[in-house]
Amino acid sequence: MTSPTPVLGRLRSEPALDRPDLLADPVAAALAGWPPAPEVGVVAIDPDLADTAAMSEAYDVPLAAGVNCVLVGGTRAGEERVAACLVRADTRADVNRVVRRLLDVRKASFLPMDRAVEGSGMEHGGITPVGLPRGWRLLLDARVLDVETAVVGSGVRRSKLLLPGSRLADLPGAEVVPGLAG
Repeated sequence: MTSPTPVLGRLRSEPALDRPDLLADPVAAALAGWPPAPEVGVVAIDPDLADTAAMSEAYDVPLAAGVNCVLVGGTRAGEERVAACLVRADTRADVNRVVRRLLDVRKASFLPMDRAVEGSGMEHGGITPVGLPRGWRLLLDARVLDVETAVVGSGVRRSKLLLPGSRLADLPGAEVVPGLAG
């Protein structure tokens, strides 16, 4: 028996594993091997509304339910260090202090769009923590875990994943960081 798929605002999801057409390839592959996958729903949206604020307004979803995945990088001794930072949409990742310190780099900055898209295998505006490349750190602000039904990217702009925020800590390599966002 599968868990019921999440509903939030005007978003009515269906089991993500039943709709690989709404997922980027690395996301579908990751979900196929992730034990909490039955709790993950996917919902089609207008791709022009993929950005969090527009999606929240159009689909009556509280901004605090959105969980943004921002990619940050820096270098140390010629080695690139990348982290995906998960923060609630009503907060911002503390890139200059917390993320920089965790990556142990002199300067941390958001990955350029082309680098983020190429490295993740996902579309801009749809990048999600599910299915990110090995070797990239996955940093979660502790408040993400308290989101009852989190809305995250699906790897493509035309859909979103819905799942319990607490399950994001079950992603491979996830590190819960109190104070990651302010």
